[in-house]
Order: sequence, then C-alpha cells, then structure tokens
Amino acid sequence: MTEAELSDYLKQFFPQENSRCEWKEYKNLKNSLLGNEKDDVISYVSAIANMNGGSLVLGVMDKTLEIVGINPFNYTAQSATLTIREHCTNISTEGLSIDEHITSDTGKRVWIINIPKHMPKLPVYAHRKAWQRIEDSLVELTPERRDAILSEIELPFDWSAGVMEEATLEDLNPEAISKARIEFKKRYPLKANDVDIWDDLTFLNKAHFTIKGRITRTALIILGNEEAAHLLNPAVCQIRWSLKNNQNENIDYEIFNIPMLLAVDQVRAKIRNVKYRYVRNDTLFPEEMLRYDIFTIREPLNNCIAHQDYSKGARIEVVEIDNEKLIFRNYGQFIPDSIESVVNSDCPESIYRNPFLVQAMRNVNMVETEGGGIKKLFEKQRQRMFPMPEYDLTNGMVRVEVIGKVINEAFAQILTKNPSLSLHDIMLLDKVQKHHPICDEEIKWLRKRSLIEGRKPNFYLSATTVEPLDTANLKQQYIQNSSFDDNYFRDLIVKYMTKFKHANREAIEGLLYDKLSSVLKEQQKKDKITNLLSSLKRKGVIYYDKDIRQWGLVKRKK
Repeated sequence: MTEAELSDYLKQFFPQENSRCEWKEYKNLKNSLLGNEKDDVISYVSAIANMNGGSLVLGVMDKTLEIVGINPFNYTAQSATLTIREHCTNISTEGLSIDEHITSDTGKRVWIINIPKHMPKLPVYAHRKAWQRIEDSLVELTPERRDAILSEIELPFDWSAGVMEEATLEDLNPEAISKARIEFKKRYPLKANDVDIWDDLTFLNKAHFTIKGRITRTALIILGNEEAAHLLNPAVCQIRWSLKNNQNENIDYEIFNIPMLLAVDQVRAKIRNVKYRYVRNDTLFPEEMLRYDIFTIREPLNNCIAHQDYSKGARIEVVEIDNEKLIFRNYGQFIPDSIESVVNSDCPESIYRNPFLVQAMRNVNMVETEGGGIKKLFEKQRQRMFPMPEYDLTNGMVRVEVIGKVINEAFAQILTKNPSLSLHDIMLLDKVQKHHPICDEEIKWLRKRSLIEGRKPNFYLSATTVEPLDTANLKQQYIQNSSFDDNYFRDLIVKYMTKFKHANREAIEGLLYDKLSSVLKEQQKKDKITNLLSSLKRKGVIYYDKDIRQWGLVKRKK
C-alpha cells in the first residue's frame, strides 16, 4: 500500500482513540517497547487488555493519525510479540499479534498490535502494576475495575471450538464458503488478493472456522451442509420462523437448517417486511419506510446464533406477529449485567458463551466487529420513533421483541422535537408508553419536564405537543435529582485519600454532599456516606485510625 492508502485504511478501521484503540507515535522502539511505566508499549497493552481488549497503533501521530513510521530497532513483529508476552503478566497468548505495514512509496513502517481482553479473573500487569485507560490518561487499575475483573463469569469450556473428528471438507457447503470469502474480503480489504489465491482449507484456517485443518462445530454451524447436521448431535442448530396473527394463532411456519450463513438470508426473506406509512401531526405528507430496518432483523438473529446454548438441544425461534412485531428467542443466560449497562456503556461487554463461533462470525460480517450491536439496535428504533426493543432474560432464555410501528403519538412527538435526548432518557419514556413501572426519582424528573400526566402507577405521556427541551439543563437537573451510582462516590473517596493520605468525616462530607441526590434529606445523606465508608472498609480498601480519628487507604503489597 502507498502511504495515502494506508492512511485511508487506518482512518476507516481505527478512526478514533477510545478504550479499545490507542495511537502512539513511538518513532524508535529501542526505549519505547520496554521503557518507563505509564509511557511504554507494555503499559498500554496492560491498560487495553484490562478493559475489553483492542488495538495499539504505532507509528502515527496522536490526534491527527498522520503516518510518521517507526524504527523497530532490533525487534521484528514476532520478537516484539514474544517480548510483550514475557513482560505483561497474565496476557492471553490467544489473539495477541502484530500486523506490520510498510508503505510502498515512502517506506514508513506502522505496527498494529492486536490486544486480547484479559482472561477471566486475571488482570494484566506491566511493571508489576495493572493499568487501565481513563480518557487520555493511563492510571493504575481502580478498585472498582479490579473488582469487576475478579468477579467476571469464567467460561472454562468453549463448545463451539470443539473439533469434529468425523467431519471433512465435503461436509461443508461450497456456496456458503464462497459467500464467506466475499464477506471476509469486505472485513479485511487488505487481504483481498491473498484470499483469491488461498485454497479452501487455508481460507478456513485463516477465518477461524477450522483449527489446523480440522473441522470444528463452528465450521459446521456456519458453513456445513444440511446433510451433515447429524454430526452435531445431540446439539441442534435450526431456526424456526413462525407467522402468527394478533390472537397468537399460527398462520405459517418453516424450519431452516445449516449452513447458518445462508439461513439468515432465507429467514429474512420470509419476514413480510412491508412498507409502513406514518402520518405525523405536523404534516399532511406521510413518512414511508420499511416496517423493520434490515439491521433490526440481522442483529437479533445473528446474536441468537452467536449466543445460543446448543447443548440444550433447542431451536432458535423467530416469531412474526402479523404487521406488528418480531420476536427472537434463544436458549442461554444473558452474560452481561443487564441490557441497560450494555446500551449506556461506551465499552460493550465482550464475554461470549461461544467465543470461537463469535470470532468466525465477526470475520464474515455476521456480528458487529467492535461490539455495540445492541446499542445500535436501540438507535435504529429511535430513528424511526418506534418503541425501544424489549428484552426478557428470564427462564434461561433471551427473548427480544422489536415492534415495527408507532404505538404512542406523544412518544413520537417527543423524539421528533428533541433529537438530542440520550438513549437513557428515551428508554425511560419508553417505559411510560408501555406502562412499565418507574421509580420515584424518574417520576419527578419526567413531571418537571411536563412529559407525563396521571397518578401513580397510571402515568401516560403528555398528549400536548411538546416544545424542544433544554437537554443540557434537563440532564443536569436529572443528575442532581437521581445522583450518581455508589461506585462513583467510592471512587471519589479513594482518589481523595490517594492525594491527601487521610480524611476525616467532615472532609468526606464536604466532598460528597453537593453530589448526592437533592431528594435526600440531611440524615439520609449522612447515612449514605456512612454506608459508602463501611463498604470500602469491608473490601479492605480503607481503614479507620482511631488515634487521629481519620480514614486512610490500606497499603497494598507490591
């Protein structure tokens, strides 16, 4: 690639710095690969691994992404990878690699270090310290993040990576393999020319469908011939599409088998995605659109495939309620904390039941490459002024309901006139239009904005045409009313003591009082602070010195 082509590639796949991506100039790796803590490659590897994994791009200028190139000194990509493994304690050997790019016209060298997420319950260390990235800074791992890592669900066995000893290349579908090649080239345009000359076995190894030429369960699920489905027994890999009327009576159904890469398009073709017309009050002209955005079909369906617990021997279900909504259901516990945490977080969860399957699906564009698919699903519904997706996580299943129409005129008006409302705010309004319960703090916030009427619990969205809200002021008031979560306050206390060593009760109250909810009374605020201090003491983070009557940080052993 020329320098201009490489620059375009970097801007397309690594467009901004965040918790999953860091740009570093590092012109010479002599003292940068292993250098000063907080300012060398291994520190950044630790920080990115301790979040959700990601990429470290070397040889580009911070902020501008201008290519300056690196001098690798005596390192090759392979030896540098080995050095990182040696000096980053607990780093996973799976997924850690370095992609080297040298521009054909200017000879500038850029390294992209691919960093896997930390292994369950194991923070990654560099310079004997665990690091994390907060905004533009590297800091030592906070107690909250350390607790999150140590309490993660451990998945010791990946069913999807199992090798099927009896299976051969003849058990895979040629049409599915051809489609997989096309999608792989879209995902990795720099490898397009290589893909064209790879034989099938080489391609399948590179795309993580096979392991050293051996057929895995993942390969059979995504690319397998229908006749080879028996090799998965007793597991079942099928999708059942059902069409029902509004009285829940069956009208039609069809069952789709492997390969899933082709089945998802077949299911989508069965769904009657007809045009939907919505006439707004402020215009005589209707808005016309497909009832379901293609993404709102693709995302839940592919998520069902990726997260299905195949050992249950159950089908994936897609139910179409006539001209109203779609329901997707798969067996298996939802692994992240909650839907709200996934939608509101800038760092979507990356713990999967079937990690080998998910990686292969990513490589052929079946799931979002950088996470965030669930949040994007909410955004798509918001753009249409449709209700937010509904998740039911009970009974060992994940059930997703996507409504394909406006169900409340007031909800649509609020979204139309207030495009800057956050998803958190819209999810709250969505609860009201669906008559779901809301807490007292949420009620007060909505009443102040005149967005709801009625008495508890029979609230409804205001039927009057709302004016655009001052969302900046609105959010400020909401924060003042609802306060922050306990982790935020505990973090403030720890940061204060890190800087000033000790703190008495009066100093801590002065630090937190203004930030606590304005709804709380004086004694409630005092009790809240007492509980926060007690929880930090129980966790062994702080202690109380009776001699000086102050709180202090517990010293950690290095």
